[in-house]
Amino acid sequence: MSNIRNALVLIPAMSLYRRLMPPTDMHRLRRIAIANTLFPPTTVKKAIEKLGFLQADPIRSPARAQDLILRHRVKGYQAGDLEKRYPKLEVDEDFLFVYGFLSRTHSQLLYPREKYTLSSLEKEVLEHVGNNGHVHPQDLETTFGSKRTRNAWGGFSKATKRALEKLHHYGYLRVAGRRKGVRLYQRAPDPNKAHSPETRFRTLAFLIACFCSPIDKKTLTRTLNCLKHIVSKPSRRKALMNEVLESNGFQQEVIDGIEYIWVKPKDPIVEPGAQVRFLAPFDPLVRDRDRFEHLWNWTYRLEAYIPAAKRERGYYALPLLWRDYVIGWANANVVNDRLNLQIGYIDKAPRSKTFKNALEKEASQLAAFLHLPEDQWEFVK
Repeated sequence: MSNIRNALVLIPAMSLYRRLMPPTDMHRLRRIAIANTLFPPTTVKKAIEKLGFLQADPIRSPARAQDLILRHRVKGYQAGDLEKRYPKLEVDEDFLFVYGFLSRTHSQLLYPREKYTLSSLEKEVLEHVGNNGHVHPQDLETTFGSKRTRNAWGGFSKATKRALEKLHHYGYLRVAGRRKGVRLYQRAPDPNKAHSPETRFRTLAFLIACFCSPIDKKTLTRTLNCLKHIVSKPSRRKALMNEVLESNGFQQEVIDGIEYIWVKPKDPIVEPGAQVRFLAPFDPLVRDRDRFEHLWNWTYRLEAYIPAAKRERGYYALPLLWRDYVIGWANANVVNDRLNLQIGYIDKAPRSKTFKNALEKEASQLAAFLHLPEDQWEFVK
């Protein structure tokens, strides 16, 4: 009789266990996604080369996205290291499908962009930058004044600042570095016209496909619209994309009705270790929100621009990766030189001591990344 009672107690638990167990193909897809982007820590330059592209975001909570992304991929990385090392890295700040950082070899393939006629102010600013080397936006006020103009977001910016941004976008200027977070500009080299539009497209399409791997093929097709200034016809872009996928050995598989493609891993995929990671909202593992929901069965969104009363997880919640599953999120703030961490879970926190130790280790590493002593952190409610 007792055995029957025990069996009846186990039935709901086993049913829940089966419901929570992912299908084999999803389990494999998650590990492919993790292996594609979370490689052993290296140098800043090599990390950007391995990633192919590093998305940027200006919000600091507790640090900029690009720093939060690099901290898991660079040995001993601390917030601000990218800005300090940037001038010597042979990388560029530029717009690929979003704004971020990529190697100069690849950034030069973005140009020329679509035709654009410079205004008289833009011509004067370009000449001024060419004559003066590195230029800070404030340096232009003495020469050109502080007239304001409407910006791309509907607000107003200084006309000279907008001129610098336009000249950068169309390849006349490059970002030389930053001073207290503000871009410094210098004259960009002339575009290399030796590469055909098809070569430029193939190279950049391969870069994007690797960065986003594994990715829904429809999403990749839409993403490659960022290269329409290189190849204008959609049918030609699609044909070139398929050439890139076939010639580079990408794997394709339909999972839950979604046609995923991914670059074949160079090394065997191993089971992730007992490690906790707080991921940036734009980490390569997180930024594709549809894929995120499919892989981990919950919806994540950046709530920084949502009214506080309507936020579900927090202003700048960092997805919490445990082993190979994103089980929750962390909100991190520095208060009185001490890191405060508020942790939330989709279900319940793992009860194992292994998880507890891994979570505390990640908290210590985040504090060190923020230039705090490793023990200057605490969990708060």
